[in-house]
Amino acid sequence: MEEILKYFPDLTPEQIAQFEKLEEVYTDWNAKINVISRKDIHELYTKHVLHSLGIAKVMEFLPGASILDVGTGGGFPGVPLAILYPETNFYLIDIIAKKIRVVNEVVNALGLKNVKAEQKRAETINEKFDFIVSRAVTNMPDFVEWIRHKTKKENIHEFENGILYLKGGDLTEELKDFPKAVQFDLANIFSDEFFETKKVVYLPLKYKG
Repeated sequence: MEEILKYFPDLTPEQIAQFEKLEEVYTDWNAKINVISRKDIHELYTKHVLHSLGIAKVMEFLPGASILDVGTGGGFPGVPLAILYPETNFYLIDIIAKKIRVVNEVVNALGLKNVKAEQKRAETINEKFDFIVSRAVTNMPDFVEWIRHKTKKENIHEFENGILYLKGGDLTEELKDFPKAVQFDLANIFSDEFFETKKVVYLPLKYKG
């Protein structure tokens, strides 16, 4: 939790309370339904919460914006981002029902009013979003196919609408067909060695009706 406050010092008391409660809620639910690796649950704030918030160091979501989190798993990056941006709307989807159950329990325990979580495949979503976020659910070419045509026409942020993707390692081959992709090294933002090879990949997507 100290790391969260180190990099995000302007949190409100309510946000601090919500972030603090994450450990208790996830530890409880992870014992019933395994959504986070047993060895990682003790490093929840670094490997999951702070990692998710890396997106916030690249893009500050605006009030009223809508964000789709594809393959959210136990709620990452969607839940930490929803705490940070209470006036932004987040739609979290995953194909595994038990993971969505945990997400909804976490959302209810924290009192988050800006999150909807459902068991769905990305390809079946008909809505449009400002940004689509995810944490390494597949390679970029496949991911782009999943969420093609799901971005809004109007841009309200500094960046054009598109993808903000948490990935690690050398992405040269994976991104060779995406010349507009921009990589942001999280090692330049967070000091923990966990982030040494971690990146946020931004890829603008052209609107298609």
